[in-house]
Amino acid sequence: QVRLVESGGGLVQAGGSLRLSCAASGRHFSSDAMGWFRRAPGKEREFVAAIGGSGDTRNYADVVKGRFTISRDSARNTVYLQMNSLKPEDTAVYYCAADYYGGSRASSLSRDYDYWGQGTQVTVSS
Repeated sequence: QVRLVESGGGLVQAGGSLRLSCAASGRHFSSDAMGWFRRAPGKEREFVAAIGGSGDTRNYADVVKGRFTISRDSARNTVYLQMNSLKPEDTAVYYCAADYYGGSRASSLSRDYDYWGQGTQVTVSS
């Protein structure tokens, strides 16, 4: 059974940093693109960042570019999202997702992702 489990969320002040992790089990995701999405209260789910299977393709939403960094450790079957200079508008539930055999696609479209985690809450206070 494929599982994606996010961790690392929490409460942080504006300007602070958090590092989210997404551990995958039940399948080795080395050939899969991985992504992070988020859903803020009262808003639609939105794309945050994605990374290709080899790690050499990265894609970021404009609102996080320069502040967030996505990376992966294929040996650990884990993907990370380093979030710096956090803003109150970054408050949301963050979801990890896997694009089955997505290769280097690093898609920003949620419909391209086949597996999803349960999410981890990130709250940024002003």
